[in-house]
Amino acid sequence: MLGGATSSVLALTPFHHTAFRNCWSRWQGVYRCPAPCQDECGMPELPDIVVYIEALQQRIAHQRLERVRIASPFLLRTANPPLQSVEGKNVQRLRRIGKRIAVGLEGHLWLVLHLMIAGRLHWRQPGVKLTSKQTLAAFDFLHGSLLLTEAGSERRASLHVLQGDAALAALDPGGLEVLEARVEGFAARLMAENHTLKRALTDPHLFSGIGNAYSDEILHRAQLSPVAMTQRLKDEEIERLHAAVRATLIEWTDRLRAEAQGQFPEGVTAFRDGMAVHGRYSQPCPRCGAKIQRIRYASNETNYCAVCQTGGKLLADRGLSRLLKQDWPRTLEEWESLRGAKP
Repeated sequence: MLGGATSSVLALTPFHHTAFRNCWSRWQGVYRCPAPCQDECGMPELPDIVVYIEALQQRIAHQRLERVRIASPFLLRTANPPLQSVEGKNVQRLRRIGKRIAVGLEGHLWLVLHLMIAGRLHWRQPGVKLTSKQTLAAFDFLHGSLLLTEAGSERRASLHVLQGDAALAALDPGGLEVLEARVEGFAARLMAENHTLKRALTDPHLFSGIGNAYSDEILHRAQLSPVAMTQRLKDEEIERLHAAVRATLIEWTDRLRAEAQGQFPEGVTAFRDGMAVHGRYSQPCPRCGAKIQRIRYASNETNYCAVCQTGGKLLADRGLSRLLKQDWPRTLEEWESLRGAKP
């Protein structure tokens, strides 16, 4: 047991069973994500951003940006150059900067959007009215308007207006472009600092475009624990992880592209049918059939398969394991026994 205890959880007294069940109920009530919010939970990551940019390329490349309408004063994060300087300019190129979308216009101007958690893009008819409370801005072109919305009450999405490539580069956190990197470069970046795999993969200064959802999928594909330390990995494990990163991101980019069917991508979400572990807590692992587990910290959730990734061991959750202390189960068998135990 954690904390040095050696007694079996299976031998807990009825009191301990009751304590576990009470803690479990409390945990479920506090940390379960309500179903209605799930479409807005989860930051768009590399596959989502790539498909967004491809859709924008078809609609606004070489088109004149007629007008920008801002509905939320919290969206614009820069004052110079002024927002009006982009109006009347033609779109010349589009780029992905990590999880940001960069729109390059004449005069070396850039519009840079960061959607954060709940920001989403929509293509609407020209001059669409900004009637919804969720609407933050509209970018008007001759043949349509690009609408930026953000669900919820918090305003985290951002818009920067920049002048020149140097200003754009200053927004880049410097993460490695994993789809362009050979395994040697990937390994060097991975082992530059000693972090858990989950933290390393989602650190934008280390790797570009990977977030909470696809890191779960990558680690499940690689059959590696999210809390394994980067500098303790074997060469074979690093090679497996590198292959899993490439395969996962390419596969999901292709799937999202096919799902859009040439239309502007709607319903962008971190919870998708076909994902192996992310957002699938307590559902069967597609590889082994064991129930998917999770650990929570603040607003983040990590999903994993204990059989495939951690040798059958349950990872200590910062919230529930703190409540249970030495009664925290270490194996799936103990976990299931306690969940089904009667007080």
